[in-house]
Amino acid sequence: MIYLKAFIVGGLICLVGQILIDNTKLTPARILVGFVVLGVILGAFGVYQPLVEFAGCGATVPLTGFGNALAEGTKKAIEEQGLLGAMTGPLTAGAAGILAAVMSGLAVSFLTKPRAK
Repeated sequence: MIYLKAFIVGGLICLVGQILIDNTKLTPARILVGFVVLGVILGAFGVYQPLVEFAGCGATVPLTGFGNALAEGTKKAIEEQGLLGAMTGPLTAGAAGILAAVMSGLAVSFLTKPRAK
């Protein structure tokens, strides 16, 4: 049942992104940033965590989940370190995602030939 929940929630998040791409003049990059910011806001107010508990990876894998991870990491670091945690929390919480993005980009750069647009 968890697979079905993850598929439906993740699919709905992706559906919203596709609708925004098709029906607005927003660039995909702005939509992606919007999803991360939305995840941070929902995570900061504690609204996103029940969705994560319900849908598992269907809610943590999309970019809203990355934003939620940043918010949760910030809250935890502030509790442990005080105001300094506001600076270190998002970096600690998002380190794995950032590393994966950088390493993937590096791997693709070795496999493709760059060209100017």
